[in-house]
Amino acid sequence: MPVRPRVGSRHFKQQHPWLKGLSTRLGIATLVLVICIISFVYSVGFTNSSYNVENIDVDKLWRTADSGGWRSSSAPRSYWPPPPTETNGFLRVRCNGGLNQQRTAICNAVVAARIMNATLVLPELDTNSFWRDESGFPGIYDVEHFVKTLRYDIRIVKGLPEVTSKGKTKKLKAHQIRPPRDAPLSWYTTFALEKMKQHGAIYLTPFSHRLAEDIDEPELQRLRCRVNYHALRFKPNIMKISSEIVNRLRSQGHFMSIHLRFEMDMLAFAGCVDIFTPAEQKILIKYRKENFAEKELVYRERRLIGKCPLTPEEVGLVLRSMGFDNSTRIYLASGELFGGDRFMKPFRALFPNLENHSTVGPEKLEENARGLAGSAVDYMVCLLSDIFMPTYDGPSNFANNLMGHRLYYGFRTTITPNRKALAPVFMDREEGKGDRFEERVRKVMFSTGKFGGPHKRIRPESFYTNSWPECFCQVNARNKRDKCPPSNVVELLESRLQSEELDESENSNSTAGLSDDSFI
Repeated sequence: MPVRPRVGSRHFKQQHPWLKGLSTRLGIATLVLVICIISFVYSVGFTNSSYNVENIDVDKLWRTADSGGWRSSSAPRSYWPPPPTETNGFLRVRCNGGLNQQRTAICNAVVAARIMNATLVLPELDTNSFWRDESGFPGIYDVEHFVKTLRYDIRIVKGLPEVTSKGKTKKLKAHQIRPPRDAPLSWYTTFALEKMKQHGAIYLTPFSHRLAEDIDEPELQRLRCRVNYHALRFKPNIMKISSEIVNRLRSQGHFMSIHLRFEMDMLAFAGCVDIFTPAEQKILIKYRKENFAEKELVYRERRLIGKCPLTPEEVGLVLRSMGFDNSTRIYLASGELFGGDRFMKPFRALFPNLENHSTVGPEKLEENARGLAGSAVDYMVCLLSDIFMPTYDGPSNFANNLMGHRLYYGFRTTITPNRKALAPVFMDREEGKGDRFEERVRKVMFSTGKFGGPHKRIRPESFYTNSWPECFCQVNARNKRDKCPPSNVVELLESRLQSEELDESENSNSTAGLSDDSFI
């Protein structure tokens, strides 16, 4: 019987020496792959639960998040010419929705005015919305501060000017246009600009979500941040009331703010009705039919994909599982909770130190507690709180804007519950399978939370929720685009503005025919 040659690995490599190099390369590649997998596992938080979850020091959450060497900065980082005295016309907008939806609309209006070289008429705030508040822009925001902050970016007027034609003087009439939702920049620089030049002024209404969020021009994104975080300052009386509330809350130590989104409109929108009585379900279903598109929604399915707001009790259970004790002081920013006090009782039993602007604020606020002023006070208190927790960050402009503002305002801690990951944990508890409940909640919260630190923006996260990296910079940046602008950037902008105004005043009087009091 013939002897078969050995085909072991050593013999085979001797017969085929080219395999020796290949095996070495494969070994290195395998090692790299293993390292990458380990790094990925650690990055998403799936470390040893007995260490990562049990040994978390919840007291650290009262501090600001790690900045990673970043700081907020929305100043221009490239050539940014001042607005010319002579513009292409006037831009008038009506900002619909609640306070924060209007806020983002104002930011978009400023960007639109900039790219169109238009003079912006002080934005109108919708008075026919849920708030039924006729305060308008001057009743909520500091107009003088708004104009002064944006003087290097656009020109702003109180109202449309009067024009003289054929011996008659009358107010300029704006051509009304309904802009498309999430319109690209090109729509404003072509169609809208053409109508502006044709009529002298255009009126864009409604103006909610009428400019695309994703703009591949960092300077325009930074302009949005200048408007949102610098120019839009509430009136002094609102700032004073907010400061008084914060001081009272902080007089006893740290405090947390929670945006408890459990109102009728949100519950009806989400389609989460099964936890309510038959009578309450009828109210929610009726509201949904009257206000939202018809769609078959299954409660269990909605909950499993994280579309249902957390109940007040669930919020309390999350906080307790994370390690917060019942002495924690909490400020609640919310509208009228649907379902009455029976939903609040379990939460209050867990955390009795609950406050809102009615219990800790001055009596004079109650006159307009449901209006824009009340929402503005809630916004400021939540902004200045040590920790902020939104219970529903879906279509909630209040929560989304606040998370973005707190990020910009020094990476202030934000606890964002992962409702999709928490759903099966809560559903098991409701079905009597509550073993290791708090451990499971902790694992979800501490392995999926960002807690307010800088992180990459990934859809569907909004620019207004996370303006990193466009509106942030690093003092010791490796990448040139991340480098902080010079400290004298304001002086440079002022110099350019004065130079522009001087040059144009020598050429001609560009405001002839306009009444002087139209300009601010």
